[in-house]
Amino acid sequence: MLTPEQIVASHKANLETLFGLTAKAFEGVEKMVELNLSVAKAALDESAHKTQAVLSVKDAQELLAMQANMFQPLAEKTAAYSRHLYEIASGTGSEFSKAFEAQASTAQKQWASLVDSATQNAPAGSEQAVAMMKGAMTAANTAYESVQKAVKQATDLAESNLAAVTQTVSAAPKASRKK
Repeated sequence: MLTPEQIVASHKANLETLFGLTAKAFEGVEKMVELNLSVAKAALDESAHKTQAVLSVKDAQELLAMQANMFQPLAEKTAAYSRHLYEIASGTGSEFSKAFEAQASTAQKQWASLVDSATQNAPAGSEQAVAMMKGAMTAANTAYESVQKAVKQATDLAESNLAAVTQTVSAAPKASRKK
């Protein structure tokens, strides 16, 4: 059985993890707010410059050429914004994953220790129950590892999809201007 000291230490570790994750979440929110503020400021500045440029246009052809030249930078900026946003979210998610993995590892070790202790103190004739408990523990560990692999694959797929979309968005206006 767990001693009161072990229970207190476990609760203390859980609280430290909770506060650490809360701090990481706030860091992620701060980064997103900073990104959005810088994007809004840049958009406002650019809007002022574009308005001045539009007001100085002398004919319709010049206006159409100016309009056509606006789409490439917009697509590139949108792709860059999406990339930055993804990096922030990915970094914050990575911190949460690390903390979860550490907690899961600690819980697995504690559970294994508890099973070993129970096994040593088990009454005669309970070998089947002990074997079933150890089998359940092995199955849980296997399931956890499978979930970790699936999450890793999904993350890798999302990253490659984002890269492909970014490349497509950046290339599309360039291709349309060549026509």
